[in-house]
Amino acid sequence: MKVFFNDSIINEEHANVSIFDHGFLYGDGVFETLAAYNGVVFMLKDHIARLKRSAELISLRVPYGDDQIAKIVYDTLASNQLKEAYIRITITRGVGPIGLDIDLCEKPTFLVITRQSHPYPEELYERGMKVIVSDVKRNIVEAINPAIKSMNFLNNILAKTDAKKNHADEALMCNVRGHLTEGTVSNLFFSTDGILYTPSIDCGILEGITRNLVVDLARKNGIKVIEGQYFVEDLYQASEVFLTNTSMEVMPVSCVGVVKFNVGAISKFLRTAFINGFKGTSPFAGV
Repeated sequence: MKVFFNDSIINEEHANVSIFDHGFLYGDGVFETLAAYNGVVFMLKDHIARLKRSAELISLRVPYGDDQIAKIVYDTLASNQLKEAYIRITITRGVGPIGLDIDLCEKPTFLVITRQSHPYPEELYERGMKVIVSDVKRNIVEAINPAIKSMNFLNNILAKTDAKKNHADEALMCNVRGHLTEGTVSNLFFSTDGILYTPSIDCGILEGITRNLVVDLARKNGIKVIEGQYFVEDLYQASEVFLTNTSMEVMPVSCVGVVKFNVGAISKFLRTAFINGFKGTSPFAGV
């Protein structure tokens, strides 16, 4: 496979990151995960905008403009002859001497990786994912703002490890106040009495692009959505639960710990609408 590495597209075996790259040494960098469908990169402008916001929040210079990044992504896809693809854009602080001063690194490292996509199996959408609520707390905004899609993913890794130990597919994290936030790689939704709930941004979550799209999609189709602060007990009383992200799209949840849920009508509808390009008549108009 070929990747874009700094200034050119090269074979992946030649894309070697220095041991003095501050992304490697300190997790000092940001990234975005994207998907391409039939050769079109989904919500590319939104992903680039979030990449730039993340970079700005850590005072990291983005070495290319929006149009240049878009061209790099499409050129990398074309070089690998991919139409259905997973894409990752990574920017690190770059190579520099050991130390925490960001001025030690003169030039950021810029990398685009593309791979053939491997969608989740259809039977998982039919039965739903197994999820737990992890004891690992989400990083507080005052320490590491979750709005930064950072390469420092240890918080998420610890929660994901917790999920694996409990034979679950995903782990939800609460903030230090006990409010639900998000999964390790996903945003959370749950429905009670036909109303859709999702943790608000001020709970300390990454503002997911698919999350925002699903919120808009639901509202346009007559489903009431409330963004707020919720506890685990609120989740346990829901009639259905689902997760969203770029690769899952809209993924139903079959259980949270020992509490079981059916794959509900709202998640089914939203997934179908998502797949069909956000078109269709809502059966929930007026709810």
